[in-house]
Amino acid sequence: MRLVLFEPDIPQNTGTLMRLAAGLGVAMDLVEPCGFILDDRRLRRAGMDYLDRLDLTRHVSWSSFLRGRNPGRLVLLTTRAAVPYTAFAFRPDDLLVLGRESAGVPEEVHGIMDARVVIPLRPPARSLNVALAAAMVVGEALRQTGAFPETP
Repeated sequence: MRLVLFEPDIPQNTGTLMRLAAGLGVAMDLVEPCGFILDDRRLRRAGMDYLDRLDLTRHVSWSSFLRGRNPGRLVLLTTRAAVPYTAFAFRPDDLLVLGRESAGVPEEVHGIMDARVVIPLRPPARSLNVALAAAMVVGEALRQTGAFPETP
């Protein structure tokens, strides 16, 4: 399973997502350009000492990511999906795609996804912070696939 960040805007969220991925043993793909300098101190602060344990692959663009991507389904977390993430059957090789905090993903990216999932929210709430959304969905995906790390 991999977490794919599409052109992230906010370094603190990216650092938090890196910490999540490192802590749970989920690899990460970072699709650039980012809306910040990748070695930003706020990114380091949010990721803390976990970043050294992160399996991270950087891609200069979406097309570069597609050319070199791992096999597996592209599963987009989006407010425009009809399938709740809890009703979706995750697979161990899924690529969980997160859009930009400010704009999600463009239509051409949205259109090539193999699946789209949503976190149901009470109106009038529209969305959650991207790191919170990822934690919820990654947790469910790991639970379903039996891939949570062993407890010491």
